[in-house]
This record gives sequence, structure tokens and C-alpha cells, in this order.
Amino acid sequence: MYSFLESFRLAFNSIRAHAMRSVLTTLGILIGVAATIGVVAIGQGMSHAIGSQFEGLGAQNVTIRAETSRMDQLQGKINRLTLTDYELLKSRLSGVSNITPVLFVGNAFGQARYKNNETVTQVFGTTSAYQDVNNSYPQEGRFLTISDDRANRKICVIGSKLIEDLKLPTDPIGDYLEIGSEWFKIVGVMESRGEIFGFSQDNYIMIPVGAAAALNGWSQNQNVQISMTIDDLAKFEEVKAYARLLLRQSHGLKAGDADTFKIETAQQIGDTFEQIMNTLTVVMSGIVGISLLVGGIGIMNIMLVSVTERTREIGICKAVGAKRHHILLQFLIEAVVLSLFGGLLGVGFGYLIGFAIASAFPVFPDALVPWWAVTLALGFSIMVGVVFGIAPAAKAARLDPIEALRHE
Repeated sequence: MYSFLESFRLAFNSIRAHAMRSVLTTLGILIGVAATIGVVAIGQGMSHAIGSQFEGLGAQNVTIRAETSRMDQLQGKINRLTLTDYELLKSRLSGVSNITPVLFVGNAFGQARYKNNETVTQVFGTTSAYQDVNNSYPQEGRFLTISDDRANRKICVIGSKLIEDLKLPTDPIGDYLEIGSEWFKIVGVMESRGEIFGFSQDNYIMIPVGAAAALNGWSQNQNVQISMTIDDLAKFEEVKAYARLLLRQSHGLKAGDADTFKIETAQQIGDTFEQIMNTLTVVMSGIVGISLLVGGIGIMNIMLVSVTERTREIGICKAVGAKRHHILLQFLIEAVVLSLFGGLLGVGFGYLIGFAIASAFPVFPDALVPWWAVTLALGFSIMVGVVFGIAPAAKAARLDPIEALRHE
């Protein structure tokens, strides 16, 4: 124990005696760890933001959307879900308390006009059940009603950003918007949801689904997305199986044919996005982490120089009784301390980089540095010190004391 502590003392004394060289030696480790922590901070911030968005929808929220396989795409086939599919599920599917279609007008984005002001916004048709499925409610006025659904009234509920973009009055209830050459009366303004990755979540107009179908020309190829709330999450697989059976029959699919749709819970969709972001974070961190190896090579190089410079000192130590393992331990500790010092500074700079990027660019959510990233970065720094310090330490330990004392 005493020899271990003495090795630490000698290693620290050596580092302090060559302070500038020690700082420059750790630069490679510092830069590598700082870049890795910065990448993880941004990636985990995005992953957390995505997860929070989907958590808001609730675990019982289920979405069904059309899915076209690569083979079908190559054959020019595009699968769709239709309003007929929605009506089928609404009338036959049990165990769900709310079910609604989402039908985008045109290519999802269109022009809306108020007096002389125009903007591009997302326009889609839905029903009165939409607010309960998505846990999103009006902050002013009212939402679409069952009566609006049945009558296909030309009314709309807008996201709060439209008030700013179209220079609408503070209370726009009762005013009219022009959408696709048709006039729609504003009956409600939805509560604000802010931005994610720099994109506003409040830039949209909702109209009755029948009115949206009319704006699309009542085409038979209109593709809808169907959302619903399952009453009992424990029965999700049962509800999913029956919904799948109904849709396969409706689409005339035979045994062995792939589904032309996909059924997912909000949690599953969120998990998929989080998995993608986590994978990207790991890949980016791995690429950036290669610079740690470069830093390790730098440490080994400096340590070899140090062994040569201190050959006579090593000889004196051995002459007064120091064993080979004492010399080995001293130089190994010196390499690990240098590497760990660079890792600690790198973690600090990584924090600053992540939070500075998140603050400078609104498109990025708040940076988040998990404890495991810090632990891994410091653990990897120590490992680099051990791996790249062992060769110089072994060289110092193998020196013959007589030859070392003769060294000039």
C-alpha cells in the first residue's frame, strides 16, 4: 500500500514538474472526450424530446396507417386506407372508446388566406373524436362536433400559430379563412404545443373530414390515417388482431400476403424514433471516439520520451532498492493520471459544447448528458491510459540499473 501511494506521489510530482507538456499531452484525450460528450448531449436531448412528445399521447393511443412494401413500390402500387376502412372499424371494432380518421387535403400542406395575408399550413380533415384521441383541446372557442361531422359544415379549428402568420385578431372566433377557394368559419383555436426541432406544432387547420374529402374532389384514392383509443391496454393484442382481420378482409388479402397497413401504439412509434436516435448517437460517438485512440498514442509517445529523459533517475531508484514493479507502477500511474485528467477536462468542455449548441440553434432541443455517458467517457480515458502507458512503463522497468546510471 505504501509503495502504491508513493508511486502516486512520484507520478504527480513528475506531472507537476512538466505542467505545460502534461497539458499538451492530454489535448488528444480532452478533444476526444469533449466531442463525444457533446454528441451524446445533443443526441440524448433529441431522443428525450421525441419520447416526451409521444408520452403526451398516452400508451392507449393506437394509429393505423397504410404501408407500401418496397416490392409494391417498384411495381408502381401505392397502398391506402380509405374512409370506408374507417367506417368499417368504427362499426365493427369493439374495445375502443374513440376512433377518428385524419385526411390530409392535397399534399398535406396548402395555402390559407385571411384578407391580404397568406400562409402555407397543414390542412386536414377529422372528426369530433380527434381531441380525445390526441389529448389536445381548444383554448378558445370550441372543437368540431358530431353535428359538424354529419353536415360537413365549412368550419375550422386552427392552431395558435395561424393567428400570428395570418395577422388574425387576438380573438379570431367568427372570422373566415379561405382554404382551397372555399371559405371556412373559425370556431376554435387549439391550445399551443410549442416547437420541436425548430418546427411549430401549432401550424395547422382542422376541418370536418367530409369537407376535406370534398376539397380533394371526393377521390376514391384518398389515403387516411386512423387513430383510436383502446379502453383496456391489456387487450391491445386482441383488438389489434381483430382490426387486422377486418382490414385484411376489406383489402382482399389472401393467406401469405403481407399487410398493406401498420398498426402501432404511440409508445411503439416513440420507441422506434428513440431507437433510431440512440443508434445514431452510438455510431457518432464511436466515430468521434476514434480520436481518443489518437490521444492515447500521443500519451505513449510522450511517456517513451519521458523514460529516456529519466533513465538516470530510474537507475538511482533501482540502486537504492526500488523493484521492477515499483518503476512499472509509477510510470503506469503517470500515464493513467494524464489520461484521466484529459478525460475530466473533456467532460467539462463536452457539457459546454452540448449546451452551447442547444442554446445557439433553436432547431435543437435542450442538451441532456446521461450519467452513463460520463462514466463511459472517464472509464475509456482510464483504459486508454493503461493500454498506451504499459509499453513505456515496461521499458522503464526493464532497464538495467548499471546501464541506467551510466546514461548521460
